[in-house]
Amino acid sequence: ADVHAVPMRRSTWRNVRAAAKGLLANSPMVIARDEIAEMARTLSRLTASVPFQVIHADQLSMAGYGQFAADNAARHGPRPATLLDEHNAIYLLTQRMADTESDALRRLIIRREAAAFARYEARMLAAYDAVLTVTEEDRLRLLALLNDAGRRDAASASKFTVLPICGDAEQVSVIPRAPGGPPTILHLGTMFWPPNIQGVLWFARQVLPLVHRRVPEARFVIAGKNPPPEVVALGADPRIEVAGYVPDPVPCLEASDVFIVPLHTGGGMRVKIVDAWLRGLPVVSTPIGAEGIESRDGENILIAATPEAFADATIRLLADPALNARLRADGRRWAEERYSWQTVYRRVDEVYARLLDRKSNRG
Repeated sequence: ADVHAVPMRRSTWRNVRAAAKGLLANSPMVIARDEIAEMARTLSRLTASVPFQVIHADQLSMAGYGQFAADNAARHGPRPATLLDEHNAIYLLTQRMADTESDALRRLIIRREAAAFARYEARMLAAYDAVLTVTEEDRLRLLALLNDAGRRDAASASKFTVLPICGDAEQVSVIPRAPGGPPTILHLGTMFWPPNIQGVLWFARQVLPLVHRRVPEARFVIAGKNPPPEVVALGADPRIEVAGYVPDPVPCLEASDVFIVPLHTGGGMRVKIVDAWLRGLPVVSTPIGAEGIESRDGENILIAATPEAFADATIRLLADPALNARLRADGRRWAEERYSWQTVYRRVDEVYARLLDRKSNRG
């Protein structure tokens, strides 16, 4: 999350210097910020002493370092194959943040960052031998980005593999609703992440009042690290609890009747939905919140776009025990069938095998 948060934060000297450097280089400010000399020295030392066959960069923030390491390794021996793990289509995520930003200056800065990310992301995608995406939607978007940048060739489509983020059903147990307590709605997620902040504020200001008209005793619990002042201020309502960081989320999950994902910006895949399914929690999400995840609206999740529809879905789960129980069971079953790492992550072995085979054929 830190990769995309700089335009939304107060300036620090480090971020100001990164902004200036990024502007001069016509590159994303957060990429410029994370260019660390010690990291480059460490990679130079490692690639000079170890003959790597594959270099795997995790997320776009590490993509430049991955290419740096491969280039340095090529000075001492064969160039390693390279694999980039794209957790999000970053240019789109940043673009969506700009589209929902109300402050004109911040919107201008974020739009500039989105355009810089589009150029940088296309360049990195073209440079890597293989790319992992977590959704089919991101695969298509990133392939289109390559095409728009004039970097697409016949081999571009074949370098992409979709690998959704999965859980471990064997290790994650269902958490049943504890008896007693008021009807409770839970949001669980890092609260310094701008899309989560926007989503929580939207729910609290536009959806929750509609819920309270019909379920006045309903509680809203916001759990997550580093909530900003505008989220903390929601706690002035005694029916809203801003819990902040919770080292053990189980008590929050046990007391919850509805797990909400009220996102209007973001990209990639919301792992929190898979986690909620594995825990046996009923989920209400916006369409963007559930984007990139295989689901069946009305069967294992309720999806709603407007405040009125989101409130109605939330109220249904608070008031209908049979529907609540069904979504809990069907969500868990769906996660076991579609998002078990023991099955899905075999695709990573296949990607590595192709890269090593291609490398050996090149001699």
